[in-house]
Amino acid sequence: MTNFLKAKWENIIMANYAVPVNVLQPYLPKGVELDTYMGNAYVSLVGFLFKDIRLFKIPIPKLGTFEEVNLRFYVCRKDGDEIKRGVVFINETVPYKAVAWLANKLYKEHYTAVKTKSSWKITAPDKHISYQWLVGKKWNTISVKAMSMATEMQQNSFEEFIFEHYYGYTRVNEMATEEYKINHPRWHINTVTDTEIDCDFEANYGSNFAFLNGASPASVFIAEGSAIEVKWKRMKI
Repeated sequence: MTNFLKAKWENIIMANYAVPVNVLQPYLPKGVELDTYMGNAYVSLVGFLFKDIRLFKIPIPKLGTFEEVNLRFYVCRKDGDEIKRGVVFINETVPYKAVAWLANKLYKEHYTAVKTKSSWKITAPDKHISYQWLVGKKWNTISVKAMSMATEMQQNSFEEFIFEHYYGYTRVNEMATEEYKINHPRWHINTVTDTEIDCDFEANYGSNFAFLNGASPASVFIAEGSAIEVKWKRMKI
C-alpha cells in the first residue's frame, strides 16, 4: 500500500484529561465507539516536532519540519475478529497555511494554521521540551522536564493506552467516516519530573472544552518518538 506521508515525530508530549462521555459524543464519527481506560474517557493535549516530511517519497524542504499541537480522543472499532484502536482529532495546529490547507482539502481534517515555536534543552541527566502556539494574543504552552534515559512502556499501563493507537478516524459527515493507518514502532518513554500546561481550551477548541481551563491533567507523558508512515488509502466505514 502506497505511503502518502513519511516523517519523524519527536519528543511527543501528551497531557491527558479525563472528560465526561457526553462531551465527546458530538465529535464521535459513525462506526466507532469511545475507547476508555479504567472506565474513563480521555482527551490528550499533544505537542511534538513533525520532522523531515516526505510526501509520496518527495522531501518538502521549506515546510518539512514544524511543531504540531493537537487535541485528540480515543476510539475503537471492531473489524471482524480485530479490534482497531484509534484516535479522533478535535483540532490540529501547525504553523503553515499550505500544510493545513492540504490536509483539510485531501482528507477533511481539522487543521488550523497559527504561529508556533519550540524549545529543546537536552543534557545527560534530563531534558526540557516546550511547545508554544499563538491563538489571539495568547501564547499557549505545553512543556515538560523529563529524565533523558528512556524506558519501555509497561504492558496494560496508562502510557500504553495513550500511545498505542494506530488508526485515525475522520468524520466526513453524519453518515460517513474515513479510517487510515499510522505505522510506527512501539515508543520508549521518559519519566516526567515537572510540567507546565498553559492552554486556553475554550479559545482553542470551543466552549465544550472550556471546563478544562485551569484543570490539572490526570497525567503527562513524553515519548521519544520515531519515524512514522501514513498510508495513502483511506477506507470508508
